[in-house]
Amino acid sequence: MEFVVAPVETQSMLRRWRDGDATARDRLMEQLYPELERIAAARLRHEATSSLATSDLVNDAVLRLMATENLQIRDRAHLLALASRVMQHILVDQARAKMSGRRRHVKVELTTQAQRGPRIDLLALDAALIRLKVLDEALMDLVNMRYFGGMTIEDIAAVTGLSAPTVKRRWETARAWLADALAQPIPS
Repeated sequence: MEFVVAPVETQSMLRRWRDGDATARDRLMEQLYPELERIAAARLRHEATSSLATSDLVNDAVLRLMATENLQIRDRAHLLALASRVMQHILVDQARAKMSGRRRHVKVELTTQAQRGPRIDLLALDAALIRLKVLDEALMDLVNMRYFGGMTIEDIAAVTGLSAPTVKRRWETARAWLADALAQPIPS
């Protein structure tokens, strides 16, 4: 049985967190933990070189969020989108550190299920997202929320204020642009 946090209760905890109530913050994070794990699992599924476990990525992201001052989180969807973006930054930072030679190790992956979909080069994806941000920052945000955050079209519509059909069309545009950018990367 999955526990779902009521929107009113979530809003109340967010408000109390903004007012400095650490207990409300901790309770909210505890209740949203399963969703944060789902987001982290989705991010790690698409990332080829991370040595982080799902729970490690969630914990690192939560710690970074908790350390950030003056967070202006509007609602549950906004918090999940922000957590997803923080997870992306953690994974990019880790990939950059590995590329710089500071951390040398071999990832050993034990799995009992077939991998879903191809692994993506996180650095190439990050470079493509930076290019997309220059062209259309809203599309880059949409990719972060949908692809990495696992947010639904409806959640994204609620966060952005756009209609669901508009979000769906923009998502299709962003996917097509990214597919092309990853197929034809700009040489470094």
